[in-house]
Amino acid sequence: MGFGQGAWSHHLTHGPIFDAYEAVRQRLPAAGPGGACVPAHDLSDIADLYDVFLLDAFGVLNVGETAIPDAPERIADLQAAGKRVLVVSNAAGFPHRLLMEKYARLGFDFSPDDVITSRKALLAALTGTTHHWGVMANPALGREDLEALTFDFLEDDPAPYDSAAGFLLIGSGIWTPARQALLEASLRNNPRPVHVGNPDIAAPRESGPSQEPGHWAHQLADKTGVEPIFHGKPYSGIYDLAFARLQTAPGNRVVMVGDSLHTDILGGQTGGVATALIVSHGLLRDSNPLSAIAASGLRPDHVLVTT
Repeated sequence: MGFGQGAWSHHLTHGPIFDAYEAVRQRLPAAGPGGACVPAHDLSDIADLYDVFLLDAFGVLNVGETAIPDAPERIADLQAAGKRVLVVSNAAGFPHRLLMEKYARLGFDFSPDDVITSRKALLAALTGTTHHWGVMANPALGREDLEALTFDFLEDDPAPYDSAAGFLLIGSGIWTPARQALLEASLRNNPRPVHVGNPDIAAPRESGPSQEPGHWAHQLADKTGVEPIFHGKPYSGIYDLAFARLQTAPGNRVVMVGDSLHTDILGGQTGGVATALIVSHGLLRDSNPLSAIAASGLRPDHVLVTT
């Protein structure tokens, strides 16, 4: 049973999402030496060890449209203690303004410049390009943040697929297997660059995991031989943006906090910072996290019960 074809398994060491990430390890950055997996209950237990907290969103701050219990208060406590708190998220599908409205609605207080997304990483990498792109995204969300690009949304008409000079996989909320088939057929006939604005294979939501652009990107790579260019965790570009915002270099007083071994923990290692894995929400909830860590070889510095 493949991911998206049946019931969601929480036992990710033997489940479809864990297996999907493991199957594409050749496209992910190399793992660092890893940490000691020191257990702790929540962020307050490690607050004295770090000056900067880089936080994933889905599975750390929220699940879908719902804030994780006590997360707003926990983050507010870090901010009140003088910690620098940045969101480092693969949330490429939504305009930045809408993300900020969402975080405020959920009870978080972040500056817009302190939310670093893979959407920003993608746009930074495309600066100066003049291609006419075909874009995987929801047209209902408009073209906000994307005004500097020339593009068509990819829907059910084959023409924009064949006329595009390259493709941007930004948001997959309304993507379908039929549209994926059009994209794969066009790439087989005429290989062109594919940039992925969200490397996630899945994201936790209230009703179960969603299929994110990374899922479709790896599928098209397997079927067409076109290797995508990824922007976001676990790749380094998004961390370059975070450290530019901080006006500092990575160091041992910075920690990446997330719920995914293959994006957040591997990403933190790629970025050269400490890592903390959340296990009560998101991708590892109700699983055996130590078994998942052993199976993947991705070892965080801390294993936290909750945010």
